[in-house]
Amino acid sequence: MKLKQSQMRYAVELILSTSLSNRKIAKMVGLAPNTIRRYRLLLKDSGHSLADVKEMGDMEIRSLLKGKGLPVPGKRLPDWDFIYAKMQRKHQVLTELWEDYRLIDPGDAYSYSQFTHYFRRFCAKLDITMRQTHIAGEVVFTDFCGKRIPYRSLKTGQELMAEVFVACMGCSNYTFAYAVPSQKSMHWIEAHNAMLRFYGGVPEVEVPDNLKSAVTKAGKIPELNRTFNDWAIHYGIVIIPSRVRKPQDKSKAENAVRLITIWIINKLQQETFFSVAEINARIAELLEAFNNRSFKRLPGNRLSRFNEFDKPMLNPLPAHSFEYAEWISKQKVGPDYHVYVDNHAYSVPFMLVSEDVEARLSEKVVELYFNGKRIAMHARQFQPGGHTTNPEHRPDKHKAYAEQTADKFIKWSKAIGPAAMQTVYAQFEGKPDYSYVGRNACSQLQSLAKQYGDERFEHACSRAAAIRSFTVKSIRSILQRKLDLAELDGIPLQGQLPLHQNVRGSEYFKLGGQA
Repeated sequence: MKLKQSQMRYAVELILSTSLSNRKIAKMVGLAPNTIRRYRLLLKDSGHSLADVKEMGDMEIRSLLKGKGLPVPGKRLPDWDFIYAKMQRKHQVLTELWEDYRLIDPGDAYSYSQFTHYFRRFCAKLDITMRQTHIAGEVVFTDFCGKRIPYRSLKTGQELMAEVFVACMGCSNYTFAYAVPSQKSMHWIEAHNAMLRFYGGVPEVEVPDNLKSAVTKAGKIPELNRTFNDWAIHYGIVIIPSRVRKPQDKSKAENAVRLITIWIINKLQQETFFSVAEINARIAELLEAFNNRSFKRLPGNRLSRFNEFDKPMLNPLPAHSFEYAEWISKQKVGPDYHVYVDNHAYSVPFMLVSEDVEARLSEKVVELYFNGKRIAMHARQFQPGGHTTNPEHRPDKHKAYAEQTADKFIKWSKAIGPAAMQTVYAQFEGKPDYSYVGRNACSQLQSLAKQYGDERFEHACSRAAAIRSFTVKSIRSILQRKLDLAELDGIPLQGQLPLHQNVRGSEYFKLGGQA
């Protein structure tokens, strides 16, 4: 039979303050006479007075009457902090420490059984839990569940495992759960975006675990994952990771994980799914029921307390959700002022050749940074081995060369004359406008025009058109041999070859080549 605390306290007070017999006291308090006799002996051995007992709590009286009372007056109290620290050493035993304690003065030392009893009581008081008060809308605790949910891929038939992300508001305990394919950074950010949409606002502080997607280097001053830090800056939320191996720092998350495992994950592990989206649809159904379960000690439920306390205090969401982007490690800019990101080359200002730059890669944009400052931004391309160049990043000579397009050459030739324009068109005939061969030929034509003048160049092009040879070689030859000047001076061109004995006529070929 379990004794009531009031019975024990009343019995002790009667033993110490009256001369009544054990049988009389037993009848008054409703206990057996032998129990009262045992209490009397324990009180006598302990040396405690009635005043001492009145200062004790119920648990101390119970411990006293079980033969494990308070430290006996006159006994030397060990330095429990020192002993506890010694016990943290490998292979240290309590017996050795008791012997060292007893050697000082055996007369006032505890026996080994008493020594171990009080040491266990000291240790039990070390790991205590502090009840904290969380301000409305201030903090959210996050973590991943230990258990995962299986699903089967429709494409490969392979069984995969979905991780379950859990978040819990500090004040209301309003809980969020979301399945993702992994704990990688991109899925960590996806779960966080979904969490804030679920809450409809942004708390001031988040306390996550120390997984790599959140913290790259744990310690007194933790180093956050750069992408996660960008996410926090975007939403204006302060990240305070929990200490390593200190689950009490995120006790709300630990408890939420336990409850989500019991009420949701255990059920879903018995069901069949073919995608993470299907799992999240099912989680949403069970999560609504979970958050609407009534509290045992408080009025209302998680949802009602969230709407009453947390939700009005949350900061508003920004206009756009955070777009996931990962950081690429530093690389040196090559002599072509391009760096490779995901097997595609992107340009940076040519002044940064041989400098180290970083890349931030999102689904649509590639950003390049030097010394923490963004120095280039390009639309992301998915062409392996290709390149994307901003013309402004080129040096002046490269700009001039890059501007040698078919349209620019045609515009230049039009200002000289129709023959020059016809010659330029001929360089790109059957070739694309960006043809290297065509641009190279036109560049040489420009050099000839600059060397001999636009007027002679136009007549040389006319002469080339007459013989239907628009090559650079032909026009250069005409200009060098001054054949364009003959036409300029009014000298008629020779219509046929001069008569000569070495020139064979048509009659020669009619006779089969015989003279």
